[in-house]
This record gives sequence, C-alpha cells and structure tokens, in this order.
Amino acid sequence: MSFRFAWVLVFLVIQIILWFYWQLKDKKHRKIHPNASEKVKRVFRLNLDNKRIDWRNRMILIGLALLALAASGPQIGTRVRPIERKGVDLVIALDTSTSMDAEDVTPSRLAKAKFELGRLIRKLKGDRIAIIVFAGSSHLYLPLTTDYEAALLFLNEIDTDMIPTQGTALSSAINTAMTAFTEETDKFKVMLMVTDGEDHEGQAVEIAAQAAKAGLMINTVGVGSELGSLIPIKDKNNSQIQYKRDRDGKLITSTLNERILKDIASAGNGSFFWFDNNRDTHEDIALAIENMEKKTISTHEFSEYEDRYQSFALLAFGFLIWGFVIPTRPREKS
Repeated sequence: MSFRFAWVLVFLVIQIILWFYWQLKDKKHRKIHPNASEKVKRVFRLNLDNKRIDWRNRMILIGLALLALAASGPQIGTRVRPIERKGVDLVIALDTSTSMDAEDVTPSRLAKAKFELGRLIRKLKGDRIAIIVFAGSSHLYLPLTTDYEAALLFLNEIDTDMIPTQGTALSSAINTAMTAFTEETDKFKVMLMVTDGEDHEGQAVEIAAQAAKAGLMINTVGVGSELGSLIPIKDKNNSQIQYKRDRDGKLITSTLNERILKDIASAGNGSFFWFDNNRDTHEDIALAIENMEKKTISTHEFSEYEDRYQSFALLAFGFLIWGFVIPTRPREKS
C-alpha cells in the first residue's frame, strides 16, 4: 500500500489528536452545572440524548478521518498494463568526405548537418536509430538502438577525418544501410542520406531502386548552397592553412549535386530535403517520419499501484451524512 499524497495524512493525525482532546473535554463537560436544579436537569434529559450526541460526534469524526485518508490518494494492490512502443527503423547515413568541410553553409556543411540531425534525434518517439558514416567507403558507426542519448554522443564525435579513404561512395552507403536492419520486413525501414551529393561511383540510383524493392525507403538530404564553396584544409588545431586543389593546382569548388540526390530519393520512394542557411530543417524530416506507418517495436508490461481513494471517499460521505442526520432528541416512549 502507498499514498499518492502522503503529506495529507498530517491532517488525519491532527484529527486523532483533536479526538482525544475532545474526549477529555467531554468528561469535564458532563460535570458542568453540578448544582443545577432538578427542573433544569429534567429539561435537558427531555430534549437531549447524550448517547445519541456521542454517536453523532463519532460518525462525523470517522467521516472526516476517512475523507482525509481518501484525499491522501491511497493505492492498494497492483495492476499490470501492457505498453506498446511503435516506430520505424531509421538509418542515418552521414557523408564525412572533406567536401563536407565547405563553409557555404554556416558554420560548415558537416556542422550544419550534425546540428539538424541532433535536433531530429531529440524529436524521435519510439523509433530505432542507426548511424552510418561514409566517404570513399562506408561503415556502420552505431547499430540500431532506442538510446537517443548514446546516438547524440556518437553523432557529436563525427568528423571528416574518420574515414581515411576519401571520395563519396553513395552506393556503398545504401548497401551498408541494407545490412543494418535486423528484421526482414517490407515496411518501416527508412534511410536518411545526408550528403553534398558528390558521387564517385555512379551506381547509386540503380542500387536505390533495388533497395526500394526490398522495402527500404530512401530519403536524401542535400547539404550546401547552389553557388558552392572552396574546401578548406585545416591542421590539427582546426586552423585553416589553405584550400583544397586538384592535380593541376587549381582550387576546387564543391557544389551541391541536387539532381542525383533527387534521382536517388525518387528511385528509393522517398523525399528530397535541402539543408542550407534558408531551406529545410529537421522539422520537415521529423514531420515526414511522424506521418509514416509505424510498427510495434516492443511490448512491455508495466506494473503500477491501483488507486483506491473512491472507496474511502464513499465511506466518508456515508459517515458524514449519517452523523448530520442522526437525531439528538431522546426517543419518545409509547
């Protein structure tokens, strides 16, 4: 047994103390007017029945005590209630190639992507999440989990130095996403590919179509601006030392490849989003996920105390009504 509002029991203790005080006072009260005339005593006996008065007071006190007990929220026994957690399996594939260091999006493409994805993860409700990092190759960085705090910690540690093999292997990221799912179902599998769209393999659209047939929905998120930006090269202290150049020594301008990302999203039965300083945010993606059909990820039985204040409240009102309506005049002798 437990009480939802245990502090209310203080009033019950106060009532018990007052009851003892009343009992002592009542004994003294019976000695009042010891020298009254017989005529006065006869009038009292004709109009008041001390036993009935005592019973009335007891009923009222018991009713008040039960009312205080009911107000404390007594919980007796337990009940088992099943709880279902519904959601989708979401795999985030984040591009970590050096082009994601471009600063056409404030403060950089990768920083912007991590910021929006972090806010997206905080909005998830029951969905499982996995993280893939890719550049010239792809790796499952975080397996499917519902531990969003762990996902945020892993996300914050991602940088463009994680994968030494440079490039942007979009098809490899899709293949790795297919292996991240633990159940072979035709629904509820979602991939979110976050990249600037550079594809060094050229097979991403075909593989996205194959993945869609296997039940994987692929959404793409382009990160960058239409004008593009130079790619800064920084030292270990995160200080910029120069810009990336091609083999001929010319500065490389990285631009968002919107066309291929839209083609991948179309082939993967998904949608295309665009992260820059003035376009889509995590809220657009969260809304799309929220509107998707959900599956039951897990079912738990939750044991909790059951409220029983109703019974005590009903008894309290019964005693109070009885105490107020009980007559105090003696019964008339027939």
